[in-house]
Amino acid sequence: MELVSVAALSENYVIGQDGEIPWHSIPEDKKQYRGRIANDPVILGRKTFDSMRADLPGSAQIVLSRSQQAFDVDTAHHARDVEEAIDIAESLDSETVYVIGGGKIYDLFQPHLDRMVLSRVPGTYEGDSFYPEWNDDEWRLESETPYEQFTLQEWVRIDGE
Repeated sequence: MELVSVAALSENYVIGQDGEIPWHSIPEDKKQYRGRIANDPVILGRKTFDSMRADLPGSAQIVLSRSQQAFDVDTAHHARDVEEAIDIAESLDSETVYVIGGGKIYDLFQPHLDRMVLSRVPGTYEGDSFYPEWNDDEWRLESETPYEQFTLQEWVRIDGE
């Protein structure tokens, strides 16, 4: 199983402010993001899960939460910690599982990731949620695709090759 994080982040690693993205919506990014994660399980925090309830992503949602133990969604699974989330993901027998946030979830899973697919939004923004910085010695930029309002980068962990 490959563990891949997917995020949109600014030049100063901001991913959110008060539960929202701090830049204007980028439809082209949203389309590629939703298409990428549509048919695979996703790992996310409870706040991110709650913010997406109207249109849940992925084929299954593995929700990390210390407080809420059950969810009224058939495809949602509760996990208490990273190890339990990975165990659940492996039990779903999918080749790829996506980590989709928020900031604390990205930080917890960073040491376990095989790849990062990052939409790099130009500019710096005020925010209260950040994507974790990474050590360039541990990652290789495999591809970079420019779009009108963002650049899509795919990073591969070097020790995972």
